[in-house]
Amino acid sequence: MDIIREKGEEVYSISADASIKDAVDLMVEKNIGAVMVMEGKRVIGIFTERDLLKRACANCLKLSETPVREVMTAGVICGAPDDDIQYAINVMTQHRIRHLPICDETGLKGLISIGDIIKVMYKNVEIENKMLKNYISDQYPG
Repeated sequence: MDIIREKGEEVYSISADASIKDAVDLMVEKNIGAVMVMEGKRVIGIFTERDLLKRACANCLKLSETPVREVMTAGVICGAPDDDIQYAINVMTQHRIRHLPICDETGLKGLISIGDIIKVMYKNVEIENKMLKNYISDQYPG
């Protein structure tokens, strides 16, 4: 996926036994909205801001004592490195998710967000707009 090549493959992760507070501290430090929950190289879940609000805070859990495994989203939906942007958008829209891990047979390759997709789409529109302006100015020199 072009987004991963442009953004990079770095993905922040945490173990399922880490506390919710540890996950939140990492998300705040890295200014991110989600962390992957890993067991070795295997994705077992994702912990997002939505998980924090809906499962931890809504149930008044003690963040420093509750493990991430109790509030993470399990059964993570993953995209593949060769998926195109439109496919990723469709998956994210259909499943109402804001983050899509990108995996292949060797494991996790990256994590894209809806914000990453918007940046790429905006860049593509800017390029197309410039090309159209150049085409028009070549056709109708002023």
